[in-house]
Amino acid sequence: MGDLEIRPAVADDVPAIVAMLADDPLGARRESPDDLAPYLTALERLRADPHQHVVVAVRENRVVGTLQLTIVPGLSRRGATRSIIEGVRIHADERGSGLGTQLIEWAIDASREQGCQLVQLTSDKTRLDAHRFYERLGFEASHTGFKLPL
Repeated sequence: MGDLEIRPAVADDVPAIVAMLADDPLGARRESPDDLAPYLTALERLRADPHQHVVVAVRENRVVGTLQLTIVPGLSRRGATRSIIEGVRIHADERGSGLGTQLIEWAIDASREQGCQLVQLTSDKTRLDAHRFYERLGFEASHTGFKLPL
């Protein structure tokens, strides 16, 4: 399968990232691969914030995975810093290859390096395969999440 590099995302990666975000029934309703301008603006903002890490997994010069890691200082849990993993996507050709595990392990290691005491993520309630994947990696479904579209 070739060597894997996990590195910060750059503007040239955005088309591949958005294609992966849109490559399932949920993402197809939320994403707009035909208009990359808002994604490029968002990536610029994210790259300017030292608490945000959007990374891509690259194999043989091809973006095959992505995730966003956010570092959140807090007061609860005795002033603990936590990280939030979001936007995890693996290219369809790479699913089942262990790439998802490598990306999540990268995020956990990066969280430790940032002094985090907790790593958390959410997953849409319909993504049962993803739930099993995260549980295999040691995550627990300990909370119920809520969202309010604005």
